[in-house]
Amino acid sequence: MSQISVNNLTFYYDGSYDNIFEDVSFQIDTDWKLGFIARNGRGKTTFLNLLMGNYEYRGKITASVEFDYFPFPVSDKEKDTLSVIEEINPEYEFWKICRELTLLQVEADVLYRPFHTLSNGEQTKVMLALLFSGENRFLLIDEPTNHLDMEAREMVSDYLNRKKGFLLVSHDRAFLDKCIDHVLTINKANIEVQQGNFSSWEENKRRQDEYELAENERLKKDIRKLETAARQAGQWADNVEATKIGRKSEKYEKSIDRRAYIGEKSRRMQMRRKNLERRQNRAIDEKASLLKNIETAEDLKLFPLRHHKDILVKLEGISIQYPAWQSGGEEGRMQAYAGQEEESGRGRLSENGKQILKEFGMEIRNGDRVVLRGRNGSGKSSVMKAVLAAACSGVDSGGMTVTGTLETASGLKVSYVPQDTGHLHGRLEEYASEYGIDETLFKALLRKLDFSRTQFDKRMEEYSGGQKKKVLIARSLCEQAHLYVWDEPLNFIDVFSRMQIENLILKYQPTIFMVEHDKSFVEKIGTVFIDLENF
Repeated sequence: MSQISVNNLTFYYDGSYDNIFEDVSFQIDTDWKLGFIARNGRGKTTFLNLLMGNYEYRGKITASVEFDYFPFPVSDKEKDTLSVIEEINPEYEFWKICRELTLLQVEADVLYRPFHTLSNGEQTKVMLALLFSGENRFLLIDEPTNHLDMEAREMVSDYLNRKKGFLLVSHDRAFLDKCIDHVLTINKANIEVQQGNFSSWEENKRRQDEYELAENERLKKDIRKLETAARQAGQWADNVEATKIGRKSEKYEKSIDRRAYIGEKSRRMQMRRKNLERRQNRAIDEKASLLKNIETAEDLKLFPLRHHKDILVKLEGISIQYPAWQSGGEEGRMQAYAGQEEESGRGRLSENGKQILKEFGMEIRNGDRVVLRGRNGSGKSSVMKAVLAAACSGVDSGGMTVTGTLETASGLKVSYVPQDTGHLHGRLEEYASEYGIDETLFKALLRKLDFSRTQFDKRMEEYSGGQKKKVLIARSLCEQAHLYVWDEPLNFIDVFSRMQIENLILKYQPTIFMVEHDKSFVEKIGTVFIDLENF
């Protein structure tokens, strides 16, 4: 076991308004399984890049191990997977890759398939197998759960639990609980390291926050009392001093003993006033040291509409098929060679195309919070596309053919959050205008989701992945809708914001149709669960 030491680290981006890190120092052991937690935009990925030596900085980072970063960049996804691995690490050992793939429950034949034909889950597992096949490396794993279904997350967390020597960025609470033994946190005012998993860290933080809030209230009361006492002592001292010099009374003017007595009394009163002021200043200083790391997660607001009909969406006997030449995107990635099927085993290639679903049915009623579940490739996004195409004019169905009965309530207003954020560009003001939403409300919601005001001056292309997802969610929250359709809305979103969104949904109880793989989140907010594995 060795240590990674960070001493007096300071870093900022050229042209940035403020420091990302300022005079930061801490140590971690290379055998730890560290979870890395922070609000979006606080510098998690930046810190990983600093460890990799990708940026210049002030201070010192020392380590006796080399660092490897996940995800690896892939320059040519048309190559077969083994060639991609060799390009990333020419010194790889084949047997070690196969060993790790076995632990990840992936067949070795993926190595001989073009990399782009692998599902998102397969690509992630192959990259993790390459990552953990090395030796004397400390591994930097940046959000491996994005686009992984719930079953894959369970398996990857079990895999990581058997490993050691990594720093893991993830916002999935259940995932973190299963595979880490220490937590590294970028707080508002400092960086902390503590032993335990996410749940123990969350409990410790809750207790610390409660203590600081209670202490803050106590000190505020003390300061008010001290202010009153200091004013009173000051008034008494002034009165006594005035008596000594004769402004208040001439009666004892000729009495030297009396003046000496009054002088001593005045001196003591002045000392008391100064002592009270010193105590007050100490209390103010103590109070100033509190609340610096409390994450203020203000309540969000939602403006859902209630439709006059009970059933908003009804699907009966639905079958979905894509043309043989076309990829179904996240759900229906086509293996256009040798009849290769999806990782999930669903779908059948024929001269007419690939069938994703057959004889599927469901309903969405007013007030339902419907969670669509299933492996990647099982048809979740395809069902969402079909519902959106039926409910919203001008929505592209992605070339898929839908047969069966799909009915939506007349006048149904839908707000949609897609998985992809690649279309976000330009300024927030332009985006708000494009969607016809109130700019002031839009920015107020982003502020509550921990956007600093300086972020409003940037173009959306400069935002982190989590900040871009927050833009989509804030826009959706500004839209009055009967039905909120959210496709994996929490990818890249930090833990604190996830809990804000949970509280929002439970408070306002909108009608939601959602695909999301965060187990903790869906178990709290879901009311109806539909498993596509049954169709």
